[in-house]
Amino acid sequence: MTVHRTGVLIIGTGFSGLGMAIELRKRGREDFLVLEKAEEVGGTWRENTYPGCACDVPSHLYSLSGEPNPYWSKMWSGQPEILAYLRSLADKYELRRSIRFCSTCSGGYWDESRARWHVTTAEGDEYIAQFLVSGVGALHIPNVPTLPGIETFTGSAFHSARWDHDVDLTGKRVAVIGTGASAVQFVPEIAERVAQLQLYQRTPAWVLPRRNFSLPKTVQQAFARVPLLRRAVRGAVYWSAEGLAIGLNGHSALLRPVEHVGRRFIRREISDPELRAKLTPSYRIGCKRILGSNTYYRALNSPRTEVITDGIAEVRAGSMVDNNGVEREVDVIVYATGFRVTDGFDSLNLAGLGGRKLVSHWKEHGIATHLGITAAGFPNAFFLLGPNTGLGHNSVVFMIEQQIKYVLRALDLIEHRAADAIDVREPVQHRFNAEIQRKLRGGVWSTGGCTSWYLDSTGVNRTVWPGFTWQYWLRTRTLDPTEYELLQAKENVSV
Repeated sequence: MTVHRTGVLIIGTGFSGLGMAIELRKRGREDFLVLEKAEEVGGTWRENTYPGCACDVPSHLYSLSGEPNPYWSKMWSGQPEILAYLRSLADKYELRRSIRFCSTCSGGYWDESRARWHVTTAEGDEYIAQFLVSGVGALHIPNVPTLPGIETFTGSAFHSARWDHDVDLTGKRVAVIGTGASAVQFVPEIAERVAQLQLYQRTPAWVLPRRNFSLPKTVQQAFARVPLLRRAVRGAVYWSAEGLAIGLNGHSALLRPVEHVGRRFIRREISDPELRAKLTPSYRIGCKRILGSNTYYRALNSPRTEVITDGIAEVRAGSMVDNNGVEREVDVIVYATGFRVTDGFDSLNLAGLGGRKLVSHWKEHGIATHLGITAAGFPNAFFLLGPNTGLGHNSVVFMIEQQIKYVLRALDLIEHRAADAIDVREPVQHRFNAEIQRKLRGGVWSTGGCTSWYLDSTGVNRTVWPGFTWQYWLRTRTLDPTEYELLQAKENVSV
């Protein structure tokens, strides 16, 4: 086993991991390393390469505020362009020399005597660091359901996040399982070339009309030459998105006009009354992720497409059988079943003070942190885009940036107080989570009449931030030292 020593160990190279590394390098800190399980940077935007993959947040907001890109080609950019943006950041700040590619975190423990994290990788290396920053994100472990008889299927089957580009769907009978964000994007892309599209839907999504328009070269050049114009556009997008938070958090009646737009869109696009009924949600908009597409319903209106709401009873060698006993021949199965969101932290396999195991502790007591960033009993460990900091209305990149700044304040506090570590106090963490859950009980995710991936297995929302993002900015713009216990190493350490 090779042992590596560093000051800050970052896990992941998506927006979180790269953003953290960039800010450290801007400060002149070179004592950091980044672990990346793959051979390239990009996180979610490297993993998801399905046809039509794109962001549902406008590009000028879904990017680091300190690293603007005036040359986005569309209002909502596709996966290749977002991945290129992340790669350009890695190149600009020469981050690759600090990234250890093909290094999968397999676990770690806190050494109380030396106030250091010991992190091991599946490849057999050990990293010893004073600070551990998790940037693993939530959308990287595909949720693949276990279908009865799937082992007998002789065709191709893959998850949308592991798209098999070697499988030609032209002229094939394709079964798509799931109607969430991924399906809404790739179904229109494949509908015209397959012989038959079978869409297995459990719950319909709210899909609003959205025309993704191109940004002309003249506009891009104006953004490059006039930064104030670019910032004004970013600000306008941000504040228009913030308005939706009012309806999502306790004032769901304000969402009715948006629902009216969604229902009218269905009536306009879907001609068959029976299909229209299948695609009309019975829950309040915002309870599940709100989606946008001008082409999804059009693809479902095709005579080659069938929307099936009777579930799946069995998979056979070349077919699928629904719960009504109807058998349909199938050549390819595509899972559009999302991700195991709350399992994303399991891969860290961390043990903190007194050997407290992060995963088992959270499973017993519920996932809980302070501000979604620090966890009691895990000194000097920081979570970017941690529990209850996800969004249903705005850009998570905004949240990530506030968390990075908060981590930097924590590092400054330790240095100024001549301490070795900080650990958030249990009562502080408890008060924060009690407040969060109290607010969430009045939100549309709890009262809207649906079950979503925002909720854990016990029905508790461990994903969403209940409120405006500017409120999160206010909560994290300063670090209150009284909320933390400062720790000293019992042994002298050099790194």
